[in-house]
Amino acid sequence: MAKIFIRERNRISKGEGMPRFAVVAVEGADLKFFQLHVRKSELDAIAQSIGAEVVELPRGTGQDAGEGSGGGKRQKKSGRKKMSLGNA
Repeated sequence: MAKIFIRERNRISKGEGMPRFAVVAVEGADLKFFQLHVRKSELDAIAQSIGAEVVELPRGTGQDAGEGSGGGKRQKKSGRKKMSLGNA
């Protein structure tokens, strides 16, 4: 049986009208997702159509859980600027 592994997104609050789940992985099905953030009803319809099981992954419970410490935009590093090799 195919499985679709999902997790609940961190920065989505209830009632925002945005998809709450992110597809993490798919096992045992020739299936390609073009939209990685989907609604639960959409996942259930896809799973029923292909005979798959939806597996919701647990959220982290460590000291950094919910702090958003694992991703996001990178901070711009300060440092040397690139030098041009033109006429110096």
